[in-house]
Amino acid sequence: MASRSVGSRCWAIAEGYIPLDKAPNDDPRLMSHESACMLNTNDQDAQVTLTLYFKQREPAGPYRVVVPARRTMHLRFNDLTDPEPVPRDTDYATLIESDIPIVVQHTRLDSRQAALALLSTIAYAGD
Repeated sequence: MASRSVGSRCWAIAEGYIPLDKAPNDDPRLMSHESACMLNTNDQDAQVTLTLYFKQREPAGPYRVVVPARRTMHLRFNDLTDPEPVPRDTDYATLIESDIPIVVQHTRLDSRQAALALLSTIAYAGD
């Protein structure tokens, strides 16, 4: 069965922030994080780059990932280390570029309080 191509090659997430905190009960699954949830419905792997923009410093990146064909990837920004770790307690925005169309959704888990907050929204797509 041939896959259908959906999405865009350029996505912008204007809101980004990872607080300085520890996971409740030291459970790493509940640590505050930002994620880019990417869907590749194509029959070929997507070569994806992320560039982070800041208010008072030069951009970071590119960070490079591969989203396999007909697969999804939930990429935690906390796990990005090359070319540098994503700074904590710092506002940033992200530009995500792919060589083929993909779908991107932005998710944040904020665990600084006992009542966890989860935010999820689709990113802006533009070609």
